[in-house]
Formats: sequence, structure tokens, C-alpha cells
Amino acid sequence: MADADADALLVERVKQGDVRAFEMLVVKYQRRIERLIGRMVRDVDLVQDIAQETFIRAYRALPQFRGDSAFYTWLYRIAVNTAKKALVDLKRDPLVSENSFAGPDDGDETSRVENELTDGETPEALLASKEVAGAVNAAIEALSEDLRQAITLREIEGLSYEEIAEVMNCPIGTVRSRIFRAREAIAARLRPLLDTRDGERW
Repeated sequence: MADADADALLVERVKQGDVRAFEMLVVKYQRRIERLIGRMVRDVDLVQDIAQETFIRAYRALPQFRGDSAFYTWLYRIAVNTAKKALVDLKRDPLVSENSFAGPDDGDETSRVENELTDGETPEALLASKEVAGAVNAAIEALSEDLRQAITLREIEGLSYEEIAEVMNCPIGTVRSRIFRAREAIAARLRPLLDTRDGERW
């Protein structure tokens, strides 16, 4: 809650004309917004442009922001819509960017998990964990846009089901269904690698 309260104070300062307060919000969320967009857009050159457009739109719309949801939930929704609009304008399909999952200095959950798996492990274990990470990336890339977006917001960005429902503009039951189906699809890809039985989860 402290984080949300800090955001709310910054938002109020922006509404009163404090541009520096908005710059603080940009610094706070820029990497997360770029990661989110990077999972929707294959062309990494577009990510920064779309992120910049997201923040411009957010700044212009901020006077209408009522605080009914957390600022970052509202910002994520703008980012998702901006990315979708850019892709439609370019007549491209939204596709996950492998680079956004496996960047050298990404610092997100995927690389942290991979590092935890590989620290001090044997070369065989290192190879196996890279194979699993690659399979997860391939499985996520193969998902439909709505499933990929839902699982990304939940597992990578850590949003609650309620927040995802707001970002994706759909009922919470639909969010649960999409996340369940995404997990099942990913698990199906991983079973041959992990030699798990049907019905077991990753």
C-alpha cells in the first residue's frame, strides 16, 4: 500500500503542475513498461517508441485519472492499448519478443529464476535449465495474444487477478480461465523435458 500511496502523492503533484513528479513516475515504471511492451512486440526497435508514447498519453490523460485503481494498473492498461494500436497501425501481429525474456541485463523474474537454477550447478544442469527456459519462452511465444498477455501480467509482472481484469478489460473469471489455459499449454511443452505425468504442474 505504501507504494500505491507514494504514487498517489506523485499523481496529485503532477495534477498541480509539477512536471518533476511525473518524471519520477517515468523513472519508476519505465523498465517495467518496456518489458511489458517487449513481450507484445517482436521488433525491439519499437519498444522504446511505444513506451515513450505510453508515457505521453498517460501525462495527457492524468487530469482524468480518478484513482479508482492503482496508478501502475492504469498505466499498464495504457501501455497495452498503445502497443496494440502501434501493431495495428503497422499491420503486424502482436508476438512475444524472445529478447525481452533473455536479455543480458534484463533483471526480471525469468533471468532471476534461471540464475537461481544455474548458480553452482554442473554443466549438465546448466544446459538442462537453459533448455527448460527456452521451452518456456517457446511455449509463451506460441500462445494466443490474450493468453500470453494474461500469463505475462500474472507471472512476470506480478499483478493480481483483479488488476489483470482491469488492464485487459475483461471479467475476473475470464482472466482465471486464460491464466489456467496458458499454464496448461506451457506445462504440456515442459512435460517431455521434465518427464512429469499428466495433471502435474510446473
